[in-house]
Amino acid sequence: MAATCSWDPCEETGQDALIVKFSNGHVKKTEELDFKLFKHSDGINPRKKTRRIVVAESDRLPYVGSNFGSGSLQCNNLCRYFVGVLDKRTMTMKVHNAQLFNMLPVIPGESAVNENTKQADTYREKVDALIEAFGTTKQKRALSSRRLNEVGNETLQQAVALAATNVINQKGVEALRSEVVETEAQTDTALFLPSCNTEADKAEDVYPFDQLLSPNEFDSLKDVGAKMAALTPEDLQKMRAENCPQTVLRHLELLPKEDAARDRQSRCAWYLSFLIKASLQKRLSFKFGIEDGCPRVIIHNVLKNFTVESFHHGSLRNTVSSSMRIKLVAHCLALLLHMGDQTANLTLLHRDMGISDAKMLEVAKAMGLTLSRQSAHSREQAGTQEEHRMASLVLPLVHYEQRMGRRKRKRMN
Repeated sequence: MAATCSWDPCEETGQDALIVKFSNGHVKKTEELDFKLFKHSDGINPRKKTRRIVVAESDRLPYVGSNFGSGSLQCNNLCRYFVGVLDKRTMTMKVHNAQLFNMLPVIPGESAVNENTKQADTYREKVDALIEAFGTTKQKRALSSRRLNEVGNETLQQAVALAATNVINQKGVEALRSEVVETEAQTDTALFLPSCNTEADKAEDVYPFDQLLSPNEFDSLKDVGAKMAALTPEDLQKMRAENCPQTVLRHLELLPKEDAARDRQSRCAWYLSFLIKASLQKRLSFKFGIEDGCPRVIIHNVLKNFTVESFHHGSLRNTVSSSMRIKLVAHCLALLLHMGDQTANLTLLHRDMGISDAKMLEVAKAMGLTLSRQSAHSREQAGTQEEHRMASLVLPLVHYEQRMGRRKRKRMN
């Protein structure tokens, strides 16, 4: 009976096997090759720490292969390769991860020649050389003028780079980042609006509910929605004391009696509360909302659609930038329209989300909503009333023209 062997996966770091393939033929005497492995010095950057270069030197030519760049094999990104090493004494086979390298010959002096003649081989340089040799006086004058302009552009670029370096040294990186965030907040609001069906015949189809909350996400909110639907007046009073968003409390106080409508409204109220809390954060992670029972599909889609990925000290961060906050505001406003019979309270929403009233109006106008005012009782000052701005979705949508003209200066007497 043949002896059996057992498989032993090897997960230790640094134990990857390297499989080399020579592009110009087969190596007959592999024992005469001197192999060396080079790793990238940056071990923090996840995009560079896995870079490897394999060098094989022989008495005739050196061969070089890498797992990055144009000469690397794309099969490493599409498949995983393994190499088994059998220990005949213990009959145990250790399985190692493997990478493939395409070994290309390097001819001494060839790279230096290519670098020196690289610019001269371009089509523009060839045409310029012909003009210098056989061109007319007019063509030579145009060539000289263009080269002078190129020198001027290069000098300008160097001056701009020097000025940028001076600004960075004076203000610092953090101050410049804050200025970029403020500039980003002034970008076109229409770029961050939810998908809109301008040809819809019904108001509820203009901003489709399925585009705001997919069926899979809606089903995942069943448990947290049931908790919302079961809240008592005492629970709502406690939530008000804990500074729960007023927009959410208004809808929880007016939940329908019918089971299906109550369940739908309570799920939307929880999702709206989660979006408002997310908009008030600077950074989000997969742990955000776990204590509140947030489904994994919800936090995954929020990180994907409402955050910006940034690289920081070897890790990726999900940042809620100013533009993403505006996108969250538009998303919440569209959701409120479905929760309130195509009517939403802009005053409460802009207070809950911490944005200005002007920015809230800008989002509502970009969505084509009809604006109005409505008197409401103030909770801060009992017995008094205040005006709330309301937004309604009425067909056809309203098109607001942007005022681009400058204000007239007062004439001096």
